[in-house]
Amino acid sequence: MGSQCNGDDFEVPEIKIKFTKLFINGQFVDAVSGKTFETRDPRTGEVIAHIAEGDKADVDLAVEAARQAFDHGKWPRMSGYERGRIMMKFADLIEQNIEELAILDTLDAGKLFTLGKIVDIPGTVQLLRYYAGAADKIHGETLKMSREFQGYTLKEPIGVVGHIIPWNFPSTILFFKVCPALAAGCTMVVKPAEQSPLSALYYAHLAKEAGIPDGVLNVVTGFGPTAGGAISSHMDVDKVSFTGSPEVGRLVMEAAAKSNLKSVSLELGGKSPLIIFNDADVDMAVDLANTAIFFNKGEVCVAGSRIHVQEGIYDEFVKKAAESAKKLVVGDPFDPRVNQGPQVDEGQFERVLKYIEHGKREGATLLTGGRPCGDKGYYIEPTIFTDVKEDMLIAQDEIFGPVMSLMKFKTIEEAIERANNTRYGLAAGIVTNDLNIANRVSRSIRAGSIWINCYFGFDIDCPFGGFKMSGFGKDMGLDAIDKYLQVKSVVTPIYGSPWL
Repeated sequence: MGSQCNGDDFEVPEIKIKFTKLFINGQFVDAVSGKTFETRDPRTGEVIAHIAEGDKADVDLAVEAARQAFDHGKWPRMSGYERGRIMMKFADLIEQNIEELAILDTLDAGKLFTLGKIVDIPGTVQLLRYYAGAADKIHGETLKMSREFQGYTLKEPIGVVGHIIPWNFPSTILFFKVCPALAAGCTMVVKPAEQSPLSALYYAHLAKEAGIPDGVLNVVTGFGPTAGGAISSHMDVDKVSFTGSPEVGRLVMEAAAKSNLKSVSLELGGKSPLIIFNDADVDMAVDLANTAIFFNKGEVCVAGSRIHVQEGIYDEFVKKAAESAKKLVVGDPFDPRVNQGPQVDEGQFERVLKYIEHGKREGATLLTGGRPCGDKGYYIEPTIFTDVKEDMLIAQDEIFGPVMSLMKFKTIEEAIERANNTRYGLAAGIVTNDLNIANRVSRSIRAGSIWINCYFGFDIDCPFGGFKMSGFGKDMGLDAIDKYLQVKSVVTPIYGSPWL
C-alpha cells in the first residue's frame, strides 16, 4: 500500500492569487453577469479563489476583440520574425516566474510541484521558443502548372481560434495550442478547464507584458456547456482546437457543423496498451509500466492503462509490479518525496473509485491498492488489477486515474489483436529486444504514437495526435502550425513564355 506523508516536515510555498478575472482585449474584467465560481485545492477540498464565470456574453466580447485584432490589428501583419521576437520575450517572462506558475498548477490540479518546476513550466518556455523560431519559416510553394499559367500558394493564418484546454496539464496543453497559433499569426480565445484556471490567467498577464497586442490572446474562464459551447458554436470563430473527452469532442464538432462549419481539431481520450514480450528486461518493463499508468496520478490521456504481458514472464512481472506500486509514496504534491498527488477534484476522485468497484464486481483480481488514501483531499492508492478480461469496463473505458489493468497473452498475433481492441488510438508502448517484433507490432497498432522500449516519448519536434476516437490533428512539431494555416492558390496567365 502506498504510504501517505504526514505533511509536517516540508514547506508549502505561500502565494497570493493575483489574477481571477477574465482577460479580454488586454484587460482583466469581471464577467458580464458578475458571477464567479470556486476553484478548489485537491489536497484538501478547500476553496483557493473565486474566479470570474464567463459565458456566452463574455465569449462574444472576447471573440469581437480577437476579430478586431485579426482583421485590423498588427499581429497577423507583422513579419514572422517580429512575432517570433515577441514570443521569445514571452518565454523569457515565463522563465522568470517558473516557481509561481508551478505553485498555481500544484494548487489547482494537484500536480507534483517539483516536476512542475523542472518539466511542465520549462516545457512551455521551450514550446514558445520552438514556435518563435518557426514563425518566419512559413512558406508556400511555386507550382509547376500544366497550362500557360503561373501559380503559387500562400499559407495564411486561419483567423480567430478557440482553444479549449483540459485540466490534467493546464500549462503544457495550453501552450501546445497557443504557440503554433501565435506563430501562424492567428488571434485567439482560450477557455481553460474550470478545475484549473489560475495559470492561464497568469500567462495572459505575461503575454501582455511581453508585447503581444491587445485582443490577440483572450482568456475566458468558465464552464464547458456555457463558455466552451459558446466558442464552439460562434459564427465568428474560424477554428476550434479541443483536448478532452470524446463525448465533449463530439459536441464541439456538432456545434462547429451547425454554426459556420469551422475547422476542428480534437485530441481526445485513450486506453493505451503497453505490450511486454518474453524477451524484455522485466525490471525495466515494470518501471515503464508503473510510470505509464501512475505518472500524474493516471490523469494522462496516453496513460498505459492496459498492460499486456507475454505468458513466459507474466508471473514474475505481476510480483514485481505489485512490489514497485507499494513503494510509491502518495501525498501532498508540494512534498519532494511524494510520487503521486491527489486526483484533480472530488468528481474525478469518485469516478475512479467507482471504476475500481466495477473491476471487483466484474471479477478482476485486486492485486494492490484500490482505496482512498488519507483522511482529507482526493488521494487514491496506486491500484493494480489482474485477471482482467477484454470486455470489462476497466479494460475498455478511460478511467483517468491510477488504475492498471494487467492481462496475459501468448502470441504476437494475439497481442496485436488485443492492442487494437479499443475505440481509441492515441498511443501504445512495446517492450522487446527483437527488432522484427518491434517493427511488425509498431506498424500493426492503429495509434498515433508508438513508443518502443520507452514510454511518454514526447518531444517538441515530434507530432502528437490520435487515430480513431482519439481524435485528429497534431500538436507539437511543425505539423501543428498547419492546423492554424489555410492554403491559398494564386494563379496568373503567362504569355509567350519559352517554357512552362
